[in-house]
Amino acid sequence: MSGSDDLSRLLSAIEHELRRIDLWSSVSPPEDALASNAPFCYDTLALHEWLQWVLLPRMKAIIEGGLQLPEHSGIAPLGEQVFPDLTQDTDDLLLLLRRFDEFIEGHGE
Repeated sequence: MSGSDDLSRLLSAIEHELRRIDLWSSVSPPEDALASNAPFCYDTLALHEWLQWVLLPRMKAIIEGGLQLPEHSGIAPLGEQVFPDLTQDTDDLLLLLRRFDEFIEGHGE
């Protein structure tokens, strides 16, 4: 198995968990919300929206294009701050985000 296979499985697991805890939307945010220059689009999107509409598509494009992975990732600490405000049980999602961060930190160059 390649690193890209492992990453693809991890991204699929994040998507599955977002769906399972009902944080997945079939309606895309407005284009201007997605075009935010703020980290994680924090000024226009909730973190779970950013995961769905920005992170997952970008990472899939990186894998499919054989492009270089980011050097760093710090998504889990942000999730630890914002997810407690949600009614959903986000423990498994946070675990997956920690695994994602660890993967990127170990493979990004």
